[in-house]
Amino acid sequence: MEEALANFPYWNPKYILAVAGPFFFITVMLEWWGIKSGRLGGGYETKDAWASMAMGFGNLLSDIVTGFISVAWLLWIWELPFRTLDWGFSIGALIAAVIAQDFLYYWKHFAYHKIRWFWSAHVVHHSSEHYNLSTALRQPWNNHIIGLALLSTPLVFLGLHPLLLAFVAAFNLIYQYWIHTEAIGKMPRWFEAVMNTPSHHRVHHGTNPRYLDANFAGIFIIWDKMFGTFVPEIDDEKVAYGIIKPVGTFNPVKIAFIEFINLFKDVFRPGLKLSERLKYAFKAPGYSHDGSRIGSMDIKRAYVAEHPDQAGTPGLPEQG
Repeated sequence: MEEALANFPYWNPKYILAVAGPFFFITVMLEWWGIKSGRLGGGYETKDAWASMAMGFGNLLSDIVTGFISVAWLLWIWELPFRTLDWGFSIGALIAAVIAQDFLYYWKHFAYHKIRWFWSAHVVHHSSEHYNLSTALRQPWNNHIIGLALLSTPLVFLGLHPLLLAFVAAFNLIYQYWIHTEAIGKMPRWFEAVMNTPSHHRVHHGTNPRYLDANFAGIFIIWDKMFGTFVPEIDDEKVAYGIIKPVGTFNPVKIAFIEFINLFKDVFRPGLKLSERLKYAFKAPGYSHDGSRIGSMDIKRAYVAEHPDQAGTPGLPEQG
């Protein structure tokens, strides 16, 4: 069995994408038709959806052009003489890789939201003010050049082959495709308790104060529950999608790079200390050297100050 799995030609994620690409396009069109015809709940803005699909196509091209950076790094780690563990390509290795990679994905995703350098790429995915299957395709064009591949290094040292990790990473993202929809309500309670679902991920895409910086999970929502970042979807609080400062364009090139441009403008402001320049790049979004901007926790505190009855409810701090 292990030899058969080792020779399995589809560990390369390009085979997954070859199948997933047409599936994505067809299902986006079906959801669009279902919503426009009133058969499904949710919303579509045609220009927004086409922008999202253009971002997805650009992401695929960037993976082809720059993906070798991540792969080369992890394969180099794999070949180091003092790396001795090797899980091979067994069923056990596959299960371990799915769980380990998803755990790592949680922390990567957390970093995307808490470090502006990473957020400058990830903001692309959150920039749509709609939530549908096309939003899942709205992906950055520079994932492989911002350094997040370094975070996969420990899994290679633990004996998980880079190709296996690439396979399960692609599987992780494909799993997340179906949860980008308003057409599906809440799943059965047992499923909601363990898995990431449309309800949980709608919260993640919300700009409501209580929904900010919540539900970072990829496949298993248990990570958020373990580390205190889980917030349930509140039935009487509809999610407002997008980002705090809307991107204001359907131009894919502007969507891809506008936050990096803003970041570099801040980093190279005249008259700043080196420490302040570094903070603009590596502190959370909302940092400013003069305190003129606000971050997600500031927004939560301000909301609680205006609505003291909501203090301590899911996603909001205690008053004081």
